[in-house]
Amino acid sequence: MTLVSPQAATHPGRDRLIVALDFPQVSAAEALVWQLGDAVSIYKIGLELTVAGGLDLAVDLIGAGKKVFLDLKLHDIGNTVQRATAAAAERGISLLTVHAYPQTLAAAARGAAGSDLKVLGVTVLTSYDDADLKAAGYAAGVTDMVAARAAAAQAAGIAGVICAPTDAAMVRGILGPDGLVVTPGVRPAGSDVGDQKRIATPGAAIRAGANMVVVGRPIVAAADPAAAAAAILAELAG
Repeated sequence: MTLVSPQAATHPGRDRLIVALDFPQVSAAEALVWQLGDAVSIYKIGLELTVAGGLDLAVDLIGAGKKVFLDLKLHDIGNTVQRATAAAAERGISLLTVHAYPQTLAAAARGAAGSDLKVLGVTVLTSYDDADLKAAGYAAGVTDMVAARAAAAQAAGIAGVICAPTDAAMVRGILGPDGLVVTPGVRPAGSDVGDQKRIATPGAAIRAGANMVVVGRPIVAAADPAAAAAAILAELAG
């Protein structure tokens, strides 16, 4: 399948929008990419699609001039993380997530060294709140945990972090102007919240300090995904 629709137009704000290809089959992801055409330049491939053949799709997307955000949330012994990160860099992946534990961050930094790959440390998932962290055995609440992990990411020398839009302003203060802040948990006004707990609108996320926002279901599940994406792009451009 051709991955770029010939009818699509380029939209302002496209470098700020990452569309999450949250599908169980590559064919469904390809169909959405074709619908969105040149309007969207960055796509996220997560665990579900990766297992279903998403790495081959990543190669095709890169060949079509798109950027790929590989959301694997790596966390393993240092050698494994380093080698997996290096493999992602060799494939031309633009963004890769790892959990923001110091050893994992340091290993990912080594794996990405000398490449264009930007590593992002996952702080606290947007579906977690203080009660969830407590249930997992952490003494710190969300705010303290996000701050500590953002500081660890900065110390490791990676590109930036993944955080909820409600944490973006705080994280921007920790990373400074050059750190990359990417926020999932973004919902246009009136959208279904789903399983997210710490959310904001696309415009609010950018105003709070995010460089890019990740949007999945509000586009993927829309009756007209192209129109949904265009509305978000217009908000981001504004």
